[in-house]
Parts: sequence; C-alpha cells; structure tokens
Amino acid sequence: MPAFSVYICTAALLCIAHDCLSFENQTVNYNETISLKNELNLTLNLTEKATNKPQPAEDHSQGEKNTSDYGKEMKKETTGAKQIKGKINIYFNLLSLSPLDCPPLGLESLRVSDDQLQASSSLSFGLGAHRGRLNIQSGLEDDDEYDGAWCAGTEDQEQWLQLDARRQTLFTGVILQGRNSIWSLNWVRTYKVQFSNDSVLWQPCMNGSKEALFVGNEDLETPVLALFPEPSVARFIRINPQSWYSNGTICLRAEVLGCSLPDPSSPDPPETNRSSDDLDFRHHNYNEMRKTGQYWKTEGKRVSWDGKVSNQQCNTSVQLSTFYTKGAGSYTGLKLYVMEISDSPGKHELGEPEFRYVAGMHGNEVLGRELLLNLMQFLCREYKRGNQRVVQLVKETRIHLLPSMNPDGYETAYEKGSELSGWALGRYSFEGIDMNHNFPDLNNIMWDAQELATDKRRVSNHYIPMPEYYTSTDALIAPETRAVISWMQDIPFVLSANLHGGELVVTYPFDCTRDWIPREDTPTADNDFFRWLAAVYASTNLVMANPERRVCHTEDFQQHNNIINGANWHTVPGSMNDFSYLHTNCFEITVELSCDKFPHAAELPVEWENNKESLLLYMEQVHRGIKGVIRDKDTKAGIANAVIKVDGLDHDIRSAQDGDYWRLLNPGDYKVTVWAEGYFPRIRHCAVGSEPRATLCDFTLTRTTQDRLKQILAKGGKMPRDNQVRIRAMRMRKLRASTKILNRRREQQQRLKVRRK
Repeated sequence: MPAFSVYICTAALLCIAHDCLSFENQTVNYNETISLKNELNLTLNLTEKATNKPQPAEDHSQGEKNTSDYGKEMKKETTGAKQIKGKINIYFNLLSLSPLDCPPLGLESLRVSDDQLQASSSLSFGLGAHRGRLNIQSGLEDDDEYDGAWCAGTEDQEQWLQLDARRQTLFTGVILQGRNSIWSLNWVRTYKVQFSNDSVLWQPCMNGSKEALFVGNEDLETPVLALFPEPSVARFIRINPQSWYSNGTICLRAEVLGCSLPDPSSPDPPETNRSSDDLDFRHHNYNEMRKTGQYWKTEGKRVSWDGKVSNQQCNTSVQLSTFYTKGAGSYTGLKLYVMEISDSPGKHELGEPEFRYVAGMHGNEVLGRELLLNLMQFLCREYKRGNQRVVQLVKETRIHLLPSMNPDGYETAYEKGSELSGWALGRYSFEGIDMNHNFPDLNNIMWDAQELATDKRRVSNHYIPMPEYYTSTDALIAPETRAVISWMQDIPFVLSANLHGGELVVTYPFDCTRDWIPREDTPTADNDFFRWLAAVYASTNLVMANPERRVCHTEDFQQHNNIINGANWHTVPGSMNDFSYLHTNCFEITVELSCDKFPHAAELPVEWENNKESLLLYMEQVHRGIKGVIRDKDTKAGIANAVIKVDGLDHDIRSAQDGDYWRLLNPGDYKVTVWAEGYFPRIRHCAVGSEPRATLCDFTLTRTTQDRLKQILAKGGKMPRDNQVRIRAMRMRKLRASTKILNRRREQQQRLKVRRK
C-alpha cells in the first residue's frame, strides 16, 4: 500500500473510533479533540517508522536497477507521508474549532457544481446528472429542460450517478430521494456504492466481507439516509442502482455526506465555511432559541426571551433591547417571540420609524430564522463596539425581529434534520394551514369595489378593513396569523421583509393576480419603489449577485436581475405582503434566501456572509421618502389617522397615534395633501433626495368651523366622516375577541389531555 493511503486510512480509522463522523451537529470537546490529535500523531509516527524499514525486492532477478528505483520510490513516499502528517495536523487544528461531523458536500446547496456530476447515461438533458440533486424541483411539465431528477437512459444494473469531490474526501453516507414529478412515479429501491481515486479503478463499499447493498426509496419525496458501514477515503463516488419501482424507471435525487481531507500538495487546510463574525452558527430548536446566548441588558437587568434573569449579557451603556411575545402563540402553545432593538426599547418614539423582519412563516424554511438570531447578536455586539453604522441604525430606528412565525412547523422539520425533512415537512402549521395564504384577501375586495364604483377615486386604496367573516371563530385562521395581524395593528410599521427559502429571488407586491390568472404582472401604485427595495436586497446578496450561479430549480431569475413581481411568479391570494400594504402603512417584500430550505449548520457562516450587507442595507431604506408630524393648529397635539395623499400615486397612508407619519418615496418632487376628519385639508410640496435620509415635511391642520359645516349642510351635503377607520377598528376588536375564545378552548383541551394522561 502506498504511504499516501496508509496515512489517509489512519486518519479515517481514528475518526471512526472516536465517533467524529456523526450526521448530527455536535459541540466540540476541546480535551477530546487534543487527545484525538495526539493519538493520530502517535499512530502516524509508528506508521512512518514502519514505512521507513528496508523492504526486500520482490524479484531479485530484476537486478540493481529495479532495487535502486524501489528505494527512490520509497524515499518519495516517506517524504509524502511527512507532508501528509503536517496537513492532517493542520486539519485537526481546524476541527478543534468546529463540529466534528461530516456534512453534506453540497448537491442540494449547489456548492457542488454541475460539472462535478456525471452519469452512465441520461434519459434526456432535463434528466441529466446535473438534476440529480436532493430536493430539486421540476416544473409543471415532465420532459422539459428542468426536470426533477437524474434518470438513466438504460434500465440495467450497470447505471450510475458519479460525483467528483475534487479532493480526497472521507465519504460517510448517501441520502436518496425519488423523482419530483406530478405525472410519473420513479424511484430507486436498492443501490450499491463504489469509490475511486482516478475514476478508472473502482472499489465497492463493503459491509464486512460482502458488498454493501443499501435500501433506497419507497415514494417520490421522502429522503432516506444510508450511512456506510466503513467510511471510505476517495475522490470519486458512484451511486449504482440495483432495483427500482416496477412501474417506473431508474431515477434519483441525492446528497453525499463527507469530510474533505488535507491536500498534501497544498499548504492550506481543507476549505471550510467561515465568517468574519464570531456568532452562534447552529440550528436552534424552540428551547435553544429561547435560551440562546443573546441575552441583553435591559434597565440594568439581564433578561432572556422570557424575561428571566440570565448569566450572560451584552453590556451596553444604554438600554438596548427588550423581548416580547405576540398573542397566545402557536396552536400547541409555543410562543411567538419578538426581539426589539432600539435605544429606547418598549415604546414608540415620535418621528422614529418602525421596522420588522419576519422569518419562519413556513417552518421548514429555516435560514431566515438563524439569520435573524445572528442579526440580533451582531447588532448588539457592534453597537457595543461603537460601529457607527450600527449605532446610527439603532438610534434612529425601532427594529423588531420575529425569527419564528411558525414554531410548530419548525419543530417538526427540526426533529428530522436538515437533509431529511424533505421539501414540505414542517411547511404548514399544526392544523395544516399555509400561512402564506392565510391573511385576508383584500386585493379582490378592492378590485371588485373599483369595478362596481361609478367614481373609482372614492374607492379606498388603503386601510381596507378585513372582511366580516374573517372575524368569526369558525374562520380557518391559524392562531399564529391572528397574532401577527394583531401585532401589525399595535405598531405603526413602515417597512418589512418576509424571509423564506427554497429559491434565490426577491419578490414584491402584489402577490395576487386579478381574475385568478395563474401568473401575471400585477403592480401596486408604488411599483417603482417596491422594485427599488427588491433590488437593494438582491444586488447586495453575494449569491444572487453572482452572474455565474446556476438556476435553483426551474426559473432563471437572473434574467430579471433576481427580482420579480410576486404575482408574475405565481399568484398568492391572502399573502402577508399584500395584506400589509392594503391594511396598514407597511411596505413588505419577500426574500427567498437560498435554494436549500434547510441548509446544514456547516453552511450557516457563509450564508450569514451572503446576507449580512443585504439585511443591514435593507433596514436603512426605512429612512427614504418623507416623514413628519401632523398637528392641530390650536392645541399642537398630534392628529391620529390623518390621510396622507401623494399626487400621482393611488395609495394613501395614515398618521400614527401621535400624529407622526412616514411615506416611502423615490427621489423627486411631490405634491402632498393631508386631511383628517373635522379638519380643513392642507397641501405642501416636498422634495426627496437620493440619500437615505427622509425629508421632514410637517403639517398643521385647522379645524373645520361651525359656519363651514352649516354651509355644507345647507347645500344638501353631508358631514365628512371617516367611516373606514371605524369599521377597520371594529373588525379588529371582533377578531381579537374571537381569538380569545379560541385560545380558551385550546387551553381547556390541553388541560383535559393532561388529566387523561
């Protein structure tokens, strides 16, 4: 055996002996890691001595020339062994800083490029080797360019899908899935695995003295994990199907697990996903999220999510943050925790805009959840360090972060793990509700009213009340949705982003098409500004902005600069984005963060780097446009619910409870009209610059005189009343009342279950 093989196998055997090849994330024990390293060094020393022993010539008749050549070869191998020993030392130093596990190599996350995948044959280009990626999705039609698996062109036991890892890799397992299709049933039931260092000579994966036969799939979507009895070091790996669904053909999607090993020809350790920020890069279940290391100083106390005193804190000279929950939480009672970050947390400051990030609406789309937990940590630490960009953002903005809108769904996905939860497990609420379609559909209420109206200008384009049926206890509304709607009503949010996963694109309203068309560009009155918002995030996201990246599944969003009108992608009636725009003042977009809905923990540092600048820059856009306070001329008190109308834009907003307002606008000159019930309207011209600094545009309104009211009545007119605000507030009260009733019912049911147990 060449010395190279001796040392690599030694590393593999020691890893196996110390259980360092776990599929789950592990916390590193420093002492155990050092012990492992010492054992490795000892074994390497012993092996090196063995390879340095003189070896007899196998055939003395070959003469001195062959003996001399053999000695030279041995000298080269000994030198190579010493080099490998050094590289493995570097590798284990690296491992002491990160979990000792072998993560996915990246077929699903696209870290593995198309040219690293080959196949014995393919049924078509759309079913080529490059499509054999775990969880890849097909289009609506089969047999197009973007199909849902690799499918062999021939049905026999000699077919294979091959991965070139491009360096020596300790392969530990494979995850298999059937073909994604709504028209055909294809999956592999059993398969073998082979390894090679040159793609010419292949060795089978063994189970003792026999070649291992692995169990594959029995349906299209469930991922099935197979860990190798003996992890093997090689550069190439092949998956070789042996049996498949009898009414189908050979089709599969796959992920490969493995640890990259040191390259003896390179002074560098294996590539790792690292970040310049020392943050808590791991997946947090509900309890871990609640207790996670982001403990913040509030009024001199150290508080965690639930307000309990903790042992860690982020020391700052000012009160920086607070935690609160919305509603009674999820169906199973898990709370919807929100972190607020502000220099004056717990209250709205006059003139300071409110911003929110929401993640985890679909419980299995988990990257947004972890990014928000990292963002909390980052903002606290950088504020403490005096990072001027962060200090300014925190002092001028009240920031709200909701990492997990669907905690029940997340827990379901988390139990399976990042690669085994599939494409849909955990997406829905405990009751099976898709929260992305669960908000009141105000679009069609507005469009229907416009079609019936003789004067469309009289049809409300904002603050549209939710329909009466939606306030009933019989309405199919998730408790999480109810909680978020109530949250939107309590706080005058200006800007938001809804973080999803499974694609790489930013979408903007409207999400719902008119007349139930499957997909059609359906812009809002603020289409230009929404496109700006989407472009801000997409152009600074390191993956979206990469022109060399491949398509995630079926759509090439790069032709649209990675932004698209939501309805022009696919219609989504009842979306949170559209509801936010039509029911409140808040502008909201959706960010699809990655092709992989549930990336492995090893991917989290690089995903943070991909999104960090985008997350910060997007928050800063809340300071664009105009802002001000609308006051009573005589009392100087702020006027709530005053209407702010921008000439040429058919979408109005309202002032908050204290009379302050924020109207997001692109640079330009605007004619702005403000009116409120019981006041004369007022007009001003306001200019917006290109810098993210809102133009101050205050208004002072004069109350309508009794004489003027008499004139209106004398002409047969009616006293102007703002009935829409009254209806909106009444429906909100009804929704909250029905929510309380439903929460009490669930609590009673839970108590009964406990008693029965």
